[in-house]
Amino acid sequence: MSLSKYESDVKHLAVPAAAAIARLGDLRNLEGIRQRLDDPDTAAMLADKVPAGQMEQIRASLESMTFTEDSMTMESPAGTLALTVVERTDNCVKMAAEGAPIPLYVWIQVVPEGEASKMRVTVGADVNMFMKPLLSKPLSQAAEGLASVLVAALNH
Repeated sequence: MSLSKYESDVKHLAVPAAAAIARLGDLRNLEGIRQRLDDPDTAAMLADKVPAGQMEQIRASLESMTFTEDSMTMESPAGTLALTVVERTDNCVKMAAEGAPIPLYVWIQVVPEGEASKMRVTVGADVNMFMKPLLSKPLSQAAEGLASVLVAALNH
């Protein structure tokens, strides 16, 4: 098996890179995401970026989420999934999934862009060549969807 990587588009943040990484470094800071989904402006922005069928699934997952400083746990179609921070650097937060049917990793990279910053989410999955065609689209959508949700959280 080999690690396949699926990247989101580059997203622009209205906050400096150091502030974004500081917020992402403590996952409890993301608890406000649930409330922001009820905001009509945030819902409209996400509706433009997230496929229609995924929005309700994202909402259900977010409602089941619990947060600690180092992890976030949610219910997914595959069961309980936890993302745990395994490394923090000046420009990246790296997480590993527990409870996923395959080895799964998430990198959230943030770099300065003038007074603001830009961000990219990468989802890495250790999949064999037979599973790769089946998982490529969902994992690409997961990277893009997570990036969109994080932009909404970090820009408010």
